[in-house]
Amino acid sequence: MRLKRISMAVAATAAASLALTACSPGGGSDKKDNGDNKKGSDSQSVGDAKQFEGSGRFELSGVETQKKEIKLTVGSVEYGGYNGITPDTYSTYTSAVAGTYMPGFYYYGTDGKIYQNKDMGSYKLISEDPMKVEYTIHEDAVWSDGTPITVADAISAWGTQSTMSSPDAEKDEDGNAAPLFNNVSNDLVEQVPDGPQGDPEGKTFTVTFKEPNPDWQLQSWLDFPAHVIAKNGGLSKEEYIKALQDQDAKKLEKAAKFWNTGWNRGPGKLPEEADNVSGGPYILDSWQQGESVTVKANPKYWGEKPGVEKITFRFMDDSAMVQGLKNADVQVIAPQTTPDIADQLHGLEKENQAKLYSGNQLTWEHLDFNFRKGNLMADDVEIRKAFAMCVPRQEIVDKLIKSVNPDAQVLNAREIFSDDENYQAVLDEAYGGEYDEVDIEGAKKILKDKGKEGATVRIGYAAPNPRRSQEVQLIKNSCEKAGFKIEDVSSKDFFDPGGTLDTGKYEVALFAWAGSGQKTSGWNIYHSKGAQNYGKFKNADVDAAFDKMKRAMSDEDHLAAVKEAEKALWENLYGIPVFQHPAMEAADPNLANIAHTVTQSGITWNIDQWQYVK
Repeated sequence: MRLKRISMAVAATAAASLALTACSPGGGSDKKDNGDNKKGSDSQSVGDAKQFEGSGRFELSGVETQKKEIKLTVGSVEYGGYNGITPDTYSTYTSAVAGTYMPGFYYYGTDGKIYQNKDMGSYKLISEDPMKVEYTIHEDAVWSDGTPITVADAISAWGTQSTMSSPDAEKDEDGNAAPLFNNVSNDLVEQVPDGPQGDPEGKTFTVTFKEPNPDWQLQSWLDFPAHVIAKNGGLSKEEYIKALQDQDAKKLEKAAKFWNTGWNRGPGKLPEEADNVSGGPYILDSWQQGESVTVKANPKYWGEKPGVEKITFRFMDDSAMVQGLKNADVQVIAPQTTPDIADQLHGLEKENQAKLYSGNQLTWEHLDFNFRKGNLMADDVEIRKAFAMCVPRQEIVDKLIKSVNPDAQVLNAREIFSDDENYQAVLDEAYGGEYDEVDIEGAKKILKDKGKEGATVRIGYAAPNPRRSQEVQLIKNSCEKAGFKIEDVSSKDFFDPGGTLDTGKYEVALFAWAGSGQKTSGWNIYHSKGAQNYGKFKNADVDAAFDKMKRAMSDEDHLAAVKEAEKALWENLYGIPVFQHPAMEAADPNLANIAHTVTQSGITWNIDQWQYVK
């Protein structure tokens, strides 16, 4: 699934996305203690660990890394590469791996609350007007090659999140050029014009926002080692930092080229040894294309030691996961749960061959239209309405989701979930229930009036995916009665550069966004300038609503902007929300310190704490 980019909080990541980025760890908490929980002083036995009050990490101390390996699978999608925060690589699958080696100031707890990552350091809001935040990097924090993690690395993370483009870059029809750094986030320089202030070789810095930012805790101030980028850019670290501060595109071209493609050398190829640098508890160890990627314990990690020596992420189809767990080919699985898979997992649980972890996720299924020039769905909102009329959303939920979650219901919003207290208030102003029930005759009339009877609708998604295959079949059964011709154009490379989503060879894209908990992550998806606006949607009302959302500091102002955004998205039919994802993960019962989470980090949210029961 795709992560909603979190204004560059690269959510260390994910459902598998661990993204969701929307992205790298850093933040406060909804709780008064800001996640400032202390680790216990007494060593505890594996399996007796306690979870922090609320939803934080397990309380461990005196951990010794077991000389063992844990194999898991969060999906069949190939790992994207070391740099998992480009638009092409940013997904829950890649983020699951990247979360083990990318440093950050925060993490998400199991219920979506934000905790400070005390291993990395600390931060605090020191001024509200202007909004100013102070960060302190742990005094012992070092990259895996022994280089200290310093303010220079924060300046690097900031400076690469920019719309700055090369002077020689080609411009599109609107006069815009591609950003120099192909970052999934490109707005942090705009939000914090002066960047991190502090000695580049020091450990403390401050940042001042141009405008109040409701998601200030989720900004990413660390990601990749500045000294590695500088070296490959033909610059000293001092020159690299100065060029970033000056946003000197010409001087940064070689460094940007390395940032964009230097680490990601292709499937099965790890970065060059000198460039394979970690700021987390693990470091990349091996990558077998089409099979797995393995990380090993980082000997230079200064924080609590990781639970086991090696973790291997296997690329496995959902349909094979249960058997893989039963055969001990993997010890942890996170399938996209179908009724059949749920039955199989309950069977393993009864036989004491698995322990189940289940609950809802902040992840939701949707059908997005293609607005590229000349596409059937871009030409007329009435055609999009006809398609929405025939999509059997309730049937999809009844047949594919309720056996996993009996309380599941059709989702009618994008920026808010159905269990939120304001959900109905949003729908009352934004959505009139026009597409609650299938209206074949209404859809048929529109197609006839528009002369589009028999129009082909290609529905694309990442394959193999049994549940989505079934969704498309249900849509086909219904919408062909209305006069559409439905084609399943799923492919294994759907999300890849040059794949279906990238080339626009579809009318409807079917996938899921993994929610980040960030209030403003939707800007990057629905705004005409958003990096994840894959369908090239443009609408002034939608842009205005999401611009308001980015500035809304109060809950009241944010809710008002959400209502405006949802109303405009429904009226213009950007796409069709379908349902919130239920989750059911399973693990070898001999593993300890595993917990389900609602966030995009998925089951891997605290993967470095997993151990075998002694």
